[in-house]
Amino acid sequence: MSKIAFVYPGQGAQAAGMGADFYENSMAAKEVFDLASDLLHMDMKELCFEKNDRLDQTEYTQVALVTTCMAITKEMEDKIPSPAMTAGLSLGEYCAIVTAGGMRLEDAIKTVRTRGILMQNAVPNGKGSMAAVLEATGEEIERVIEPINGVKIANYNCPGQIVITGMSASVIEASQLLKEAGVKRIVPLNVSGPFHSPMMDPAGEELAKVLKDVELMPLKIPYVTNVTAEPVFDIGQTKELLARQVSASVRWQQSMERMITEGIDTFVEIGPGRTLSNFMRKINRNVKMYQVGSVDEMNRVIESLGKN
Repeated sequence: MSKIAFVYPGQGAQAAGMGADFYENSMAAKEVFDLASDLLHMDMKELCFEKNDRLDQTEYTQVALVTTCMAITKEMEDKIPSPAMTAGLSLGEYCAIVTAGGMRLEDAIKTVRTRGILMQNAVPNGKGSMAAVLEATGEEIERVIEPINGVKIANYNCPGQIVITGMSASVIEASQLLKEAGVKRIVPLNVSGPFHSPMMDPAGEELAKVLKDVELMPLKIPYVTNVTAEPVFDIGQTKELLARQVSASVRWQQSMERMITEGIDTFVEIGPGRTLSNFMRKINRNVKMYQVGSVDEMNRVIESLGKN
């Protein structure tokens, strides 16, 4: 029998129209969007369903994605076997924790809204940046950038795709040295800040204060945290991990490999886009990977995995 994990994308997966068909066809999903609108005094339908400039702004992107991913989860959670584990890439970790039973949806929505604002405002525009380094190993990149102050690895996404982050001048210097070392492709990313770098420490410190007032519950299933790529069984670790996460490296490849060693053989990516599915093709082709970003996709997954 398959051992299933639900996995959730992070910032960058957002797209206008995400979740609209669920809102129209699912009462459970509609309730999630309406809940977020009421909690934040914000029209989530306008933010998520219509083309607008705010959707790509960090302070709005994060809560829009969490709302959409959890709306989809609520509709499908009783239609396929329950997951044995969860994980989420950066922002997506909040969805993973909610699905694992450790945080109420209302608290995740409110916390993520604050997280987005803190991360948006942590570093002045132009002071920090990120770049994707393609077709190089983490060890090769670490060796080249180690002497440079103000730059580090932000994301270990999959073999051949690693992201560096930090002060803009340092990212430029690192990119040049990586090219001199033989790296063929380095792609500057269109992001609003140097996420997962020490420049995000002030945001993490403020987020820790916010998390103090968030009530967490014992986990029903473990989730795998980005910070250590290890399963979390004790909810008591979660607040510290979430505060550290905004400036720590996202160990996504290592997280997926760890889940596979725990016997996970079927992954369901919940949310817009196919980012995590594309990563998994390079991490391990021997597991099954499904994607649910639309009602049609959900129905196909139900047909394949649905409860008898």
